[in-house]
Amino acid sequence: MRVSDAQREGELRERVERWEDEFLSAAATRSYPADRRETEPDSPVRTPFQRDRDRIAHSKAFRRLKHKTQVFIAPEGDHYRTRLTHTLETCFIARTVARALALNEDLTEAIGLGHDLGHPPFGHIGEEALDRALRERGVEEGFRHNLHSLRVVDELERDGTGLNLTEPVRNGILNHTGPNKPATLEGSVVRLVDRVAYINHDIDDAVRAGILAESDLPAAEIELLGPTGSARIDALVRDIVASSRDSDDVSQSEEIGGAMLRLRKFMFDRVYLGPEARGEHDRVHRTLRALFDYYLEDMDDEQAVVDYIAGMTDRYAIATFRKVALPEESKL
Repeated sequence: MRVSDAQREGELRERVERWEDEFLSAAATRSYPADRRETEPDSPVRTPFQRDRDRIAHSKAFRRLKHKTQVFIAPEGDHYRTRLTHTLETCFIARTVARALALNEDLTEAIGLGHDLGHPPFGHIGEEALDRALRERGVEEGFRHNLHSLRVVDELERDGTGLNLTEPVRNGILNHTGPNKPATLEGSVVRLVDRVAYINHDIDDAVRAGILAESDLPAAEIELLGPTGSARIDALVRDIVASSRDSDDVSQSEEIGGAMLRLRKFMFDRVYLGPEARGEHDRVHRTLRALFDYYLEDMDDEQAVVDYIAGMTDRYAIATFRKVALPEESKL
């Protein structure tokens, strides 16, 4: 006797619901029912959050992350992080925390994969440049990559129809940074682990680039958290799990969390806002502002222009700027 898709859907849902009731914490987000803006039949082989994960991973915006800056713009070397490798590292660490806390790993993974889809070229300097361009045009809300990440999955992917993701994934993407806390513990895991990932891998890249020496790192924080990136990540993950296990929130201890915040401040002072970053600042602003003004003449629609520029990879933005600003040289 043939088994219908509806029967298979029911079988998977029943099996997943039984498993989650037995093994997930009471505070974990359940996989069913799927809360989407447009109702869809459930898949017979994937949970709703697994479908969201796959839709994000197969999106054009996700593929473009491999050529977008994490910290260093067009670095000379194959081992520097990109926005894609940052996304993957965040995702893997977040899944570890979610598993240890008996939270929904599929939801955590989907949020982690989608959280930076809206980042423009050239990292946070690029974000700042687009924000300034919009505000100077009277667009008060400016540009924020978390808001744009949600716009990517809701309105831009699939030729404008969007990915129709579930509400917990959408909320986690939107609130992985910014003033509002995520609505789920899984979203809170990604929000905190995002910092754990970028602080530590950016230290590694800054040392590789010669911007920092190991001896420059703050001694007290390194002694507490560990001498290597992997040791620090392990210490931070252990602390998050221990601090959150009997809590209704995802948190850190005062000692370890404080050390991480001081390490983050050190990175802002020495790397993110340091002399090398400031040296790139004017170049990035000039490049993106030239592109913004150029496309605005044709489109006369700030949102459409920002959608297009924010989707560019670093190298495509540089090549396009050369064609726009230096048309003769671009032919060489």
